[in-house]
Amino acid sequence: MLDKILGVLYGMAVGDAMGMPPELWSRKRMLDYYGEIRGFLDGCPENVISYQYKAGQFTDDTGQALTILDSLTETGFIPSPQSIAEHILAWAEKEDAFEKNILGPTSRVALRLFREGKSAKEISDQALTNGAAMRIAPIGALFEPSQREELCRYVAAVSQVTHTSDVTIAGASMIAMAVASAVMYGDRERMMEDALSVEAYAMTLGASTVSPSLGARTRLGMCLAERYAGDERAFLEHVYDLIGAGVNTAESVPAALALAYYAFDVKKCALLCANLGGDTDTIGAMATAICGGAFGVKGIPAEYRKMIIRANKVDMLPYARAILEKRGENLSVSCPDFEEK
Repeated sequence: MLDKILGVLYGMAVGDAMGMPPELWSRKRMLDYYGEIRGFLDGCPENVISYQYKAGQFTDDTGQALTILDSLTETGFIPSPQSIAEHILAWAEKEDAFEKNILGPTSRVALRLFREGKSAKEISDQALTNGAAMRIAPIGALFEPSQREELCRYVAAVSQVTHTSDVTIAGASMIAMAVASAVMYGDRERMMEDALSVEAYAMTLGASTVSPSLGARTRLGMCLAERYAGDERAFLEHVYDLIGAGVNTAESVPAALALAYYAFDVKKCALLCANLGGDTDTIGAMATAICGGAFGVKGIPAEYRKMIIRANKVDMLPYARAILEKRGENLSVSCPDFEEK
């Protein structure tokens, strides 16, 4: 099991770092500039975000995921919004994230309000962006797929600092459940079935928003994966055009699930996500974490793992051991603020 959890953590970092150079560029601009991304690259000097990074460095997706795990480790894995907010804010200030424009739009506003001692609920209730989903993958490794409602409530508790809307909680819950299922079963059909199974309940845990159906778009992604099984370029084009690859949860989460389903391999998935266009680092972080959970860290090329360790000076083993120690314990969380919005 430790191997699977490490697979989630390194898979997330690989997908994030591989997708970093063209992040938030259109598919056309990505293709015009790169043609095809075939490995880790330095951030692009023309990209207003990625120019700050070197090859193999992950972005705020993995950075915030590890920061949340730091908080949870300190609180005995009982989510504390205050502790999580303090940890993310400390990370943001250390990384100079506000000035470098590496925070998502919702998180940036919510964290500024927290720093000023103000409530961010009005903002977080209206959130549509993927800040909760992008950093949630390791939480899925804490749960077994049978713990559906417990997982969703835990995701809501972890996310509430910045995201308290129905679609953002549901999207994050679907990614976490996909990880839980991949870790347990290593089966791509079961993974998608389990991810889809939590949408309806998770939607009741957040404030109502106007957003397309996550489930409908995810099912469309599965259809596209089957239709274009032998044509990666056509698959990516149709995902980009029909599902979307932007920062909204309703685009990026179904896209990530579709790419994980299509590839179901860390290397292939990371490269596909990097070449998609749009929010490539976040989609890569979510999708490739799922693939890493399915096959474990041994399924990730050794040179990829070495690159992540060297570029980020990070050791994933303590995080994996902390998750393993807590896995299987009763992590059910009461979240009265999220009941039946």
